[in-house]
Amino acid sequence: MNFIKSTVGIAILSILSILAQPVFAGDKVPSVVIYGEANLSFQSSDEGDGSFTEIKSNASRLGFKGTHQLQDGLEVIYKIEFQVDLDGDSAKGDSITDRNQYVGLKGSFGEILLGKNDTMVKQSAGKVDLFNDLNADIKHIWKGENRMADTLSYKSPKMNGFQVGVTYIAEDSADEDADNAYSVAVFYGDKYLKKSKLFASVAMDSDVNNYDVTRATVQGKIAGITLGAMIQTQEKVSDGSEMDGYMISAKYGFGKATLKGQFQTADKGDGNDLTGFTLGVDYKLDKSTKLYSFFTTYDMDSGSDEEYLAAGIQYKF
Repeated sequence: MNFIKSTVGIAILSILSILAQPVFAGDKVPSVVIYGEANLSFQSSDEGDGSFTEIKSNASRLGFKGTHQLQDGLEVIYKIEFQVDLDGDSAKGDSITDRNQYVGLKGSFGEILLGKNDTMVKQSAGKVDLFNDLNADIKHIWKGENRMADTLSYKSPKMNGFQVGVTYIAEDSADEDADNAYSVAVFYGDKYLKKSKLFASVAMDSDVNNYDVTRATVQGKIAGITLGAMIQTQEKVSDGSEMDGYMISAKYGFGKATLKGQFQTADKGDGNDLTGFTLGVDYKLDKSTKLYSFFTTYDMDSGSDEEYLAAGIQYKF
């Protein structure tokens, strides 16, 4: 079975390598961009039962994406992305898992995508979470960071900096208890803070992964410091349990280094309050490669406290 998987994988990569060659005028074959990220850290982790060391793959990935021009300003857009467990210790050999995988159309009307994709609530976070994909990721104590299968997503064109997005999640079952779910958001500005000085969003999930979520996010630059904030309320649909929380983040770059800090809370109203605090530093070697280090601590009122100290490397291609 492993031999068959390897053979099929090599065949797919060979075909995609051919497709990725430059496309000349009149060609009908679209170009393909092959991209990826290798992100590995060496860390000491304490999740309540004593500390241990590990090499951790932090959402390392490999993907293929591209566009194909049709006519009248219409184009096909697609992405096929996989998460790759580069530390080699994935359970049951599941070293490759699905990430965003979709195909759709883009034009003057905006864009429509079908497949597996991040919900609008997840997208609404922009770049405010400075430790995304690491142990300090906001998903550690909040809901809403969902990548859902069976989705139809729509994003409107930008008008005066504003954009509307909707994710429809099909129930994909004849079970009478299965329900469709929705995720909607209004965005303002550029999440990279290059085309605008401010990014802001308001988003809401309805029965996505058994949770209703409302989230508001803002990020901007002041005197060279990038500041961000997020507030969230969530309710578990099945039992009505609720959580309120907020998160603030800040980073400051000088030379090739960037200092980062983040604080997050989760008040569940039953005495089970959660807080997380993280400090980190990035050091850029070049445009594609950086070294990083971070320390994260979580205070769990009704559970075991957690601590993570790590140093790693991220390479994007």
